[in-house]
This record gives sequence, C-alpha cells and structure tokens, in this order.
Amino acid sequence: MKKIIFILLTVGILYSCNKDNDCNSDTELIGNWKLIEILADPGDGSGIFSSVESHKIITFKNNGTITSNGNLCDMSITSDNQTSGTYSNSEMSFSSANCNNPDYDFTFEQNGNVLIINYPCFEPCQAKYMKE
Repeated sequence: MKKIIFILLTVGILYSCNKDNDCNSDTELIGNWKLIEILADPGDGSGIFSSVESHKIITFKNNGTITSNGNLCDMSITSDNQTSGTYSNSEMSFSSANCNNPDYDFTFEQNGNVLIINYPCFEPCQAKYMKE
C-alpha cells in the first residue's frame, strides 16, 4: 500500500504545474481572442452556448494588461467601446476600472484555443472566445 501511495505522489509531483509551465493548455494566453459564443442560462440549467456574429476581440498582453474593442465588463457583442484592465494568469482573473465595480475579479478558463469568461449572474453567464 505504501508503494502505491509513493508512486501516485511521485507521478503527481512529476506532472504538476510550475511557474514555467502553462497548466491550462499548449496555447499561450497572450494574444488576441475573438468572441464566438454566448451562454445565458434561463435559470433552469438548460442554457447552452449560442453562436454570435461579433467583431469583439480581447487581447492579453505580456505586461499584465487586457484590452478590448468592446466592453470587458459585460457579455455584449458590440465592438465600439474600448476598455482595458489588468489580469492575473495565476489567478485566472481580470478586473477593469471601466466596470461599475472596478474591484470585481472576472474569472476565466482556458482550454487550448478556447477561452471562457465568467460574468456575475445568478445563473451561468459566459462568453466564449477563440484564439486568433
């Protein structure tokens, strides 16, 4: 039993993330991401992502800033409102002084070339972006 625990711990340590690894995927967060889908759950858990026609792009920069040609603070699909903020890759979150609550941390998840931003709603509200 001790050997099995030792082996599992060893494997876990060997494959765990460190500061030099991108634990989320092989796709780097830095760069442009285009809005492709929106999810707004009606409250019964039946919500699904729906495709959108949008020119909204968000950009993660090396210096810890995030910019967009649209509003970072909501799920709007418009691309006529320049906003910016700061992000933390380790916390997987960003905030923006352009938002009504500038101290709110929006969380995001990255899986390969797909990025999902979570917005504050009672039911799931998310925007899905694709790496350009």
